[in-house]
Amino acid sequence: MEQKNKTHELNIEEREHLKKRITASIFKYQRYKKNTRYGFRSAGIAIAILFAFGIYTYTYNYQTASIESYVENSNISIDEQTDNVILVLEEGESVNIDGDNSNIKYSATGEKVIIGKEGKLNQANTKNNEVVYNTLIVPYGKRSQIQLADGTKVWLNSGSKLVYPVVFNEKRREVYLEGEGIFDVTHNKRQPFIVLSKNHEIEVLGTLFNVSNYNDDDNISTTLKNGSVQIKYKTDSFFKGNETLKILPGTQSVYRKSANSIFSKNVDVDKYFSWREGVFIFKNDDLEYIMKRLSRYYNIEIVVNNNELLGHTFSGYLDLKENVENVIRIIKETSDFEYSLNDNQILIN
Repeated sequence: MEQKNKTHELNIEEREHLKKRITASIFKYQRYKKNTRYGFRSAGIAIAILFAFGIYTYTYNYQTASIESYVENSNISIDEQTDNVILVLEEGESVNIDGDNSNIKYSATGEKVIIGKEGKLNQANTKNNEVVYNTLIVPYGKRSQIQLADGTKVWLNSGSKLVYPVVFNEKRREVYLEGEGIFDVTHNKRQPFIVLSKNHEIEVLGTLFNVSNYNDDDNISTTLKNGSVQIKYKTDSFFKGNETLKILPGTQSVYRKSANSIFSKNVDVDKYFSWREGVFIFKNDDLEYIMKRLSRYYNIEIVVNNNELLGHTFSGYLDLKENVENVIRIIKETSDFEYSLNDNQILIN
């Protein structure tokens, strides 16, 4: 444990400073190599640069390795056949949570968990002096809300997984998200809150934002309602390594997974938070996007057989308290298509 704490001494500002020094060294080396006649001196500088870069890379990766290693090794996936929200404890024990009582609240120590109005369980917040992680699985067709030990609230949408420590006891409050979640983060400037996913990291102090990161989507989007966040993402450049982007309220960042690139744009943030209240807001969104969201929300397969329809746009409010057939019927009123409902599938022609 002592060795781990030492590696955490290099904070974010120091890592950025080290990175700038490494970059400056590269340019000095390139000028030096152009003018020098002695290859062994060039090689020495190159080795020093690579060593320094290795320290930076190791330090950054080490700080995020613990929870990411747990996610990789635990192999807990979202089961599309599951009807209930599931809380998976450190020991692998699964707790089925009824859909009507899927709110979860942790005590400040993380040792007591309140489920719904009456459910309770106790657990240890450490194991062999190591961090204990829990995993919350929200299947398609369900939603859930959780309050973490630090008071941060998270609303998880259909088809989502959140991995988090039972109690935060490090310098960074780290969670790992697959799917979509709205985060209302408890302010703590000494302990930044980090939302991790593959090659992507969101850092905040206290703010309200939405993250959408489904495995079958090409992008990871972060939409900020208030506060500020800094997004760290992996690039294809060896020397750049990880880049950062800060966004402000009313802004959405979009990270392209395949290209390891990112951009930001101004958006109407309300449409990305409305599902928490049981409403979908669409503004000139194409039918393909809409049907994908409805399919996840209602846990029903929606197949559009007419490719021309996929690009048709729709604007309006959809009350998700209605059943899926009524919602499809409302969309049909503004578009020219026919549909049929067979078992757990909707066909659109």
